[in-house]
Amino acid sequence: MRFPQFVRMARAGAACLSFLVAAGFAQGPGASSVISTAQSRRVVSASDPAFGYQGRFDMADPAAPIVVWESSRIAVDFSGTFLALLFGRAVDQNFFDAQVDGESRIIAIEPGGQAEIVWPGPLGQGRHHLVLLKRSEASAGSVAFRGIDVGPDAVVEKPVAGKAGLKMLFFGDSITAGACDEDGTGDQWESRRTHNATMSYAALTANAFGADFENISVSGIGIVTGYVDVTFGEIWDRLYPAHGAPKADLTAWRPNVIFLNLGGNDTSFPKSKGRPFPTSFSDSYFKLATEVRSAYPDAQLVLLRGGMSETENDPVLIAAWTEVVRRVEAQDSHSTHFIFVHHTDLHPRVSDHQLMADELIQWLRGQTFMASRSAADR
Repeated sequence: MRFPQFVRMARAGAACLSFLVAAGFAQGPGASSVISTAQSRRVVSASDPAFGYQGRFDMADPAAPIVVWESSRIAVDFSGTFLALLFGRAVDQNFFDAQVDGESRIIAIEPGGQAEIVWPGPLGQGRHHLVLLKRSEASAGSVAFRGIDVGPDAVVEKPVAGKAGLKMLFFGDSITAGACDEDGTGDQWESRRTHNATMSYAALTANAFGADFENISVSGIGIVTGYVDVTFGEIWDRLYPAHGAPKADLTAWRPNVIFLNLGGNDTSFPKSKGRPFPTSFSDSYFKLATEVRSAYPDAQLVLLRGGMSETENDPVLIAAWTEVVRRVEAQDSHSTHFIFVHHTDLHPRVSDHQLMADELIQWLRGQTFMASRSAADR
């Protein structure tokens, strides 16, 4: 996949639509979840049960959970005419889609300490629905969410949720992360504003089924080698995409269907260095699939391939991936595979992701395991 060796990059925030104001709010030990401010507004702590969280978060501090992985979502209902979003320490680049009553704006969180972002649009009286969706991927940055600031008489409530249904988990690299999907004629990595995971084929597929989902994907990562200094087997069950990161509680959220789309960097990175394809690819991928199955014994596994040209044009990768599929499906009756037809030379743009999602959605609708999941959810 054609991008430079990954390094953490400083944010180029001037290009994004953001409404950023420095904030000095702090909570002492034992503070209640709703706090009065000097401006007669109310700070609703992130620990308030009105907030709904979807995704893999670092919840070590419930009053300031760390939003790490792409496509993570935070939702709450509130009343009144004022809203500000409160954030804590931010590392590197963090971009969100903030949606209030269906109106969406891109917000950027500057690296550093606490920040307040005031919703710029008009808010009428009555109940409003807020959703925060993380656009940028985990390896680009993370940020603490501290809650919201609302009017003194505002009421906050947990959004009315439908029946809990299908849960999907996507593992992948830059394709699944939605990297560069809103870029122009070339891929760029300086600003992650145009890397929008919420429009990746993963999000589009999950949304088509009304599924809760997680996206655990890292640009540049491979099974054996890649453009980053970790392999997927080292981070798939972690809170952060880094060596030695704390392990996630995999029992707290149980997916019904798990997708793995990896291998492109295992071919493109060695080629960029004049090296051969890694001979341990099949064994390492099989080991990863076995570990995922052990963690999620009841889920359906789907091994994916495709999305970019290198996954379609390298016969050595195709042969190695096919061997993985053969071995996994031979020992696991709840596993299968799917190969995307549509692929691109550059990273897929949003229109490409939609085509990929359309392919996957159509295939899934014909699978017996999806029919059984749907029947179980009714």
